[in-house]
Amino acid sequence: MPSPADQPANQSAYQSAKPSVLAMLVMVALMFAAPFLHLQYLYLSHHWRLAPTGGYGAQAMVVSAHRLASEVGRDVLAQGGNAFDAAVAVNFALAVVYQQAGNIGGGGFMVYRLADGTTGTLDFRERAPFAATRDMYLDDKGEVIKGLSLKGHLAVGVPGSVAGMATLHERFGSKPWDTLIRPSVTLAAEGFILTEKAAREFNRFQRDFAAQNRFAPPVLKQGGWRQGERIKFPNLARTLETISQQGRAGFYEGRVADLLVDEMVSGGGLITHQDLAAYTPVWRAPVRFNYRGHEIISMPPPSSGGVALAQLFKGAEAFDIASLGHNSAAHIHLMTELQRRVYADRATHLGDTDFVAVDIAGLTAPDYIAARNADISPTQKTPSEVVKPGYVAAMESAETTHFSIVDAAGNAVAITTTLNGMYGAKVVVRGAGFFLNNEMDDFAIKPGHANQFGLLGDSKNAIAPGKRMLSSMTPTIVTKDGKLRAVVGTPGGATIITSVFQTLSNMIDFNMSAAEAVHARKSHSQWQPDVVMLEKGSMSLANMRGLSARGHRLYPYPYFKWQLGRVEAILVHEDGTLEGAADASRGFDDWAAGY
Repeated sequence: MPSPADQPANQSAYQSAKPSVLAMLVMVALMFAAPFLHLQYLYLSHHWRLAPTGGYGAQAMVVSAHRLASEVGRDVLAQGGNAFDAAVAVNFALAVVYQQAGNIGGGGFMVYRLADGTTGTLDFRERAPFAATRDMYLDDKGEVIKGLSLKGHLAVGVPGSVAGMATLHERFGSKPWDTLIRPSVTLAAEGFILTEKAAREFNRFQRDFAAQNRFAPPVLKQGGWRQGERIKFPNLARTLETISQQGRAGFYEGRVADLLVDEMVSGGGLITHQDLAAYTPVWRAPVRFNYRGHEIISMPPPSSGGVALAQLFKGAEAFDIASLGHNSAAHIHLMTELQRRVYADRATHLGDTDFVAVDIAGLTAPDYIAARNADISPTQKTPSEVVKPGYVAAMESAETTHFSIVDAAGNAVAITTTLNGMYGAKVVVRGAGFFLNNEMDDFAIKPGHANQFGLLGDSKNAIAPGKRMLSSMTPTIVTKDGKLRAVVGTPGGATIITSVFQTLSNMIDFNMSAAEAVHARKSHSQWQPDVVMLEKGSMSLANMRGLSARGHRLYPYPYFKWQLGRVEAILVHEDGTLEGAADASRGFDDWAAGY
């Protein structure tokens, strides 16, 4: 029986509650006096949050990071296109309207399920250039050169997004390629109106845009951007027009390829025409496993998402999660203990399976999971140094984007794509108008050195020519009784895996709607650094005391640099209705569009 400190602060964490006058006075006092990690921020928002609602569609649904992109995808579906057609259109639209992560200069992963039950994945992750070397970011003393793998031309991996879209369209597309890219060409040429968030994000990186580019890209503006202004990208429009006419060759050959290679030469980057010509996406078998009557289908390496998700759910299945109370001290403690073991395994065992052996079956075997979690105590944390030695002091910000699509026939697509950091390497290809990734930082650039997300790695994720770097992206599809149940994914760097895990657990263990599961406040722990991140509103003060009493070091908002969650989900209800949940509750522009 959980102690009072373990009880959920509210049995429905999504009902609004109006504090009494006395409670308000107490909370005001806490704002000025509470020494306990500034936890008043979390407590106040927990009680003022309104119940979330999702968007609904009888036939089809698109959920993405931007309203314009979601509506482009919806229109493709409404005009008879399938989920893969819509995916192509949404991906290129995001490359215009959501440039901090939507891209043609990055890469990603797709998990799909056809209406007949066939499943698969497509890996269009970036690759290391052929001239890359294991120690390319180290000085002559073997120390990491700060920032070299994060900003500028040397941080860029060979892009895979355009090849990925062309490859999936070649196999599954039903509408003409140029028709699907036309909306993005129009958006780039004619421009679009900036939201408050879009203007803020452009302004946030003005100094980096100026420092990393040899010209003034359209995003650079003296005095900064304001909500309601129109922004145009003429060079990007020309690039997209070329891709629409020539397909894959419009990016990896010809004028655009020449501009990209010239950009590399100008800034000391490594990508050559040979790198571009040799890039090929890979069809891979998904990671599949069962959890409480549901089959979960996710991404294999070089994504760590599927393996990690399997380990988390197979570990969770040994416990009565629902009885703990959502976001109680007992609940978050258990999730944290499972997570720290999973992330330690991620650092040790995972990498690009085209280069290193990864024992996926062994890592996800029930006996291994049981032994790995046998020492979990319900009342005391396991120190990270006991799980596996290592130390990380901090984590940086991340930006990825995900979109989920279900069409009228029942085909489902989950795609997560990224530039890695916000606007990647902050480099725009001169004359071509698109941002380049800083994906090389996702390699283990030195054993024991953490990447920008605080994730450690060893030799299995070391840099090698042509190798794909390890990722946390976790596009995921869920079925039940042979029928499509959910399509889920999220941005967030290291927090992607835990956000997908919690969202699906919210649906399965706590019987939440898509909107409730997505908008529910999240926590995150990843073994190193040895902390538990708590999103604003995730726990009551009493439950936070219960978590702290178990030995956890709490790291609440606003001390970490991004919001947890931001999941893009579609839930199929019993009557076949599609509920799309776009996470606008955390101040984003995400949007669900269905019909």
